[in-house]
Amino acid sequence: MGFSPSAIRGWTGFSHGKAVQMLDHMIERLALLSFRHRWLTLSVWVVILLGAVGAASAFSGDFADGGRLRGTDSDAAYQVIGSEFPPEAGDTVTVAYRAPNGIQRPLAVAVMDRFIASARTVPNVRAVEAPSQISPDGLVGVGSLVLTGTPEQQSVAAQQLRQRAKSIGDTEMRIDFNSFQFAEGGLNSTGEIAGVIGAFVILLLAFGSVVTMGVPIISALVGVAVAASGVGLWAAAVPTPDFTTEVALMIGIGVGIDYALFIITRYRSALINGCSPQQAIAEAMGTAGRAVVFAGSIVMVSLLGMMLMRMPFLYGLALGSATSVLVAVLAALTLVPALLSIMGRRVGARAVRVAHSTRETRWHRWARFVQRRAAISAVLGTVVLLSLSLPVLWMHLAHADAGSDAKGSTTRLAHDELARAFGPGVNGPLVLAVTGRSSEANLQRIRTLVAHTDGVASVSEPTLSSSGNAALFTVTPTTGPQESATAALVHHLRTEFRDNSLPVHVGGVTASDIDFAALMGGRLPLFIGAVLVVSFILLMLVFRSVLVPLKAVVLNLLSIGAAYGLMVAVFQWGWLAGLVGVQQGAPIESWAPMMLFAIVFGLSMDYEVFLLSSVHERYQATRDNSASVVDGLAVTARVITAAAAIMVLVFGGFVVNDVRSIKLIGFGLASAVLVDATIVRMLLVPATMQLLGDRNWWMPTWLDRLLPRLDVERRLDHGGSVGPAAPLGSAPGRAVGCAHER
Repeated sequence: MGFSPSAIRGWTGFSHGKAVQMLDHMIERLALLSFRHRWLTLSVWVVILLGAVGAASAFSGDFADGGRLRGTDSDAAYQVIGSEFPPEAGDTVTVAYRAPNGIQRPLAVAVMDRFIASARTVPNVRAVEAPSQISPDGLVGVGSLVLTGTPEQQSVAAQQLRQRAKSIGDTEMRIDFNSFQFAEGGLNSTGEIAGVIGAFVILLLAFGSVVTMGVPIISALVGVAVAASGVGLWAAAVPTPDFTTEVALMIGIGVGIDYALFIITRYRSALINGCSPQQAIAEAMGTAGRAVVFAGSIVMVSLLGMMLMRMPFLYGLALGSATSVLVAVLAALTLVPALLSIMGRRVGARAVRVAHSTRETRWHRWARFVQRRAAISAVLGTVVLLSLSLPVLWMHLAHADAGSDAKGSTTRLAHDELARAFGPGVNGPLVLAVTGRSSEANLQRIRTLVAHTDGVASVSEPTLSSSGNAALFTVTPTTGPQESATAALVHHLRTEFRDNSLPVHVGGVTASDIDFAALMGGRLPLFIGAVLVVSFILLMLVFRSVLVPLKAVVLNLLSIGAAYGLMVAVFQWGWLAGLVGVQQGAPIESWAPMMLFAIVFGLSMDYEVFLLSSVHERYQATRDNSASVVDGLAVTARVITAAAAIMVLVFGGFVVNDVRSIKLIGFGLASAVLVDATIVRMLLVPATMQLLGDRNWWMPTWLDRLLPRLDVERRLDHGGSVGPAAPLGSAPGRAVGCAHER
């Protein structure tokens, strides 16, 4: 039994049509129910909020501090340590002892002994060792201890150790710790609050109404509160990085405000054209509501695409971030209509009438200015983006070591003291795990091989397990843990052991970080390619064009590349680093490019669909490409600018965070949105669309017949029937005719 192409097309069209009708019905019915039963809707959201907070308090899991990468050499070393050296199976912490008058003086030794005795009584602390190395000047010693238990238990133990070191240490001895569990600082609410205040100001300018601007803020804040609780619940189910909450807050606040902004803008336009509030919310959901669902789905797909990296450590990050977008979409479809119902017609309609006047605006003039100089504008915009992207060629993916921590913190002090006394490699020792029974001669052969390797400062004597089935060496490199030379050393040692058939694995925290960076760098192109292919297909379905989605993919790559380049220049090279509170240059966190792409690509799709749907609708009506681009840009530029400015402020607010990784991703997101909403949307898009002319909308006839149709927006005429798609923020003359309802 077979199916003819016509039968397949018919079945696809029928199924797609049914799906679209169900989506339309569900979105509008949900919004209208929320609008009519506003107090019930608000009560439901209060219950959801309280229930989410309560569930998170009762069932939240511990955040992961990292992830074992199954199948890597560092994980193999970890397994050997865990099975053959149980006391060493936790996380080893380097302890720096510094005595201004000499670490071996009796008073200094007494202080050190008191601390060691006290540290051994702290829960989840074991193997507390006195200094095994003394600096040549006799002022600094290197000790160690092991933290066991869950990340939360380790954090509590680290806090107790820090307090005891401070109380026991005196002028004779300072005790500091170099390990991520002892990192100081956390989420700084100052920047977050400043970003929300900035969003208030922009919304006030956009709406001209103090009452109206509160709707997006309330919707976003309620959404992120629910989403933040959801992150804790995800942490109980899958490995979840400890920075997931901060990332979810960034995304949730940004998209929550933007989605509400799109819906309110359309709602107010419908009111101006004579619709009743209830008809206006139906009109808004038939256009902006569908766009929000589509855009939110794209953002969630991009974020969940991180799971394609096949790293369990990232699963919670992907799910937690996607949850914040899902909650933002649901709030836009239900909470926003309920709040608008309470407000009725008090939405600053006068300001909207002025904003949507059909008179010539500066955006009309700007679009024509770009069109008259389309070739120059396209070349100039491309050169700017390529120039900003150039530093990407030198991007170094690695975990930034404690040398990038805040000055005066215990981790930074320990890092600097140990580096000065013993060289930078002491802050990132490697662990060699030898499996199987080995003779003394064989172990010494391994030690000699490693000791004569370029980049190795020292190698310890072997430590045998109690069973005699394994041995450990500690290798101190000549370079720091974040330097590319250290990564090269790790790869070289592994090659040497493999070529010599030696059963040796290279592990430790530094080696694990290097493995993580290598896996991320290797799988990132596959992840980016998959997301780009999916986006190309979706845009092709929406706009019935081959060149429009191709252009969108290329421009998105350029804008994200520019953001990558700015991150490298500021955070890796240290250019203008002081302006964002960065102490010095350091590598780019291995997960940051992937996270930035997943978020920015989804958000840029919001603006892409918003602008191009307006242009496409006008082209369908007039078949005049130049005029359609001018009108489409003019009627959407105001809302795109406001939405992008809110995003930049919200993301930029996280740059003042104390944690470098959060500062990095906040800067990258703010830069990407700023570039995308200015150089790309306001310059390159109109310039390239003018150069391509009617070819923008070319699609092979056979492909057009084969592909199902996916309209992002539609509108209802005054009688309730389905009409042609109308873009968000369109001029009043193009909106629904509801004058008889005035």
